[in-house]
Amino acid sequence: MIVNHKDGIRRVSFRRSSCLILVMSALALICSAAAQESQHVIVVVGASGTQEYGTQFEQWADRWEAAARQGDATFELFAGNGDSSDREALKERLATTSIVKTSEPLWLVLIGHGTFDGRTARFNLQGPDITAAELKESLQDSARPLAIINCASCSSPFVNALGGPDRTVVSSTKDGGEIQFARFGDFLSQAVSNLEADIDRDGQTSLLEAWLFASRKTAEFYESEGRLATEHALLDDSGDGKGTRSEVFEGTRIKDSVSNRDELDGRLAARWHLVRSDGEKRLTPSQRQKRNALEDQLEILRTKKKDLAESEYLRQLETILLPLAQIYESADKNGANPPRKVN
Repeated sequence: MIVNHKDGIRRVSFRRSSCLILVMSALALICSAAAQESQHVIVVVGASGTQEYGTQFEQWADRWEAAARQGDATFELFAGNGDSSDREALKERLATTSIVKTSEPLWLVLIGHGTFDGRTARFNLQGPDITAAELKESLQDSARPLAIINCASCSSPFVNALGGPDRTVVSSTKDGGEIQFARFGDFLSQAVSNLEADIDRDGQTSLLEAWLFASRKTAEFYESEGRLATEHALLDDSGDGKGTRSEVFEGTRIKDSVSNRDELDGRLAARWHLVRSDGEKRLTPSQRQKRNALEDQLEILRTKKKDLAESEYLRQLETILLPLAQIYESADKNGANPPRKVN
């Protein structure tokens, strides 16, 4: 294992399998305080198969590391040692990190290849593969929000297995039958800290916006190459484990023409920003929670607008917007929170 402290970021790469229990215990003690105070990003780079893929996967992982640094998040790179202990080490690390009780999300990013035999979906590690069911078991006691992003082929079954409350699950594919190399992870790694993907122009790129950007860029790649698209990304944050395609969105909202728009996804992912704007940093976790609850009320009210008299709509709107404004006014008075660093 290599632990590197640089520019306020922790880079942890598992390269040895000996003394596994001691390693994991020590790492848990090292990271626990930081994990309670910041977002946490774990990038898993699986088996590449070829040098060409390996080079690409390394570039994607480097972008996630840069985004984590920019967002003052804790970063871990899990590369494995290519033996039977890798899978158990990853499961143990995820279980340890996810049970930290905090409102700050844990981001799990899987970069590599996947397989699906019609029953079991797997992500290919350097050693024995890890299944969707095994990841579900490792994360079952999670006490924090989770963003689980599988950039591999055949990744859709991970959405079905891992969906749940306070979770956003992303896959590169719409089903387990999309078996070709997935490029979605390339575009997503570019988007997560890129304001070019900031659709609502609030100075930060949400997970939803990054997913929409990457989905569009993936489609444009196949169109420009004159090839049939072999990957169609899904996002699930409603907890139903079904996932939603990007085509139903207009901007960051579900199109009005979609019949079951209230059942679809995107509301939670729209609030998660790995790299937060200065204004977002001013909010305390408590203020952010209250803001989110008020925005939920605002979304519900918008759906009722056509059924309400204008005066009643404006009255209800005022009861939401006033406390929302007070939250931001209070945050501005307190000034920006200092960036969180890992010491």
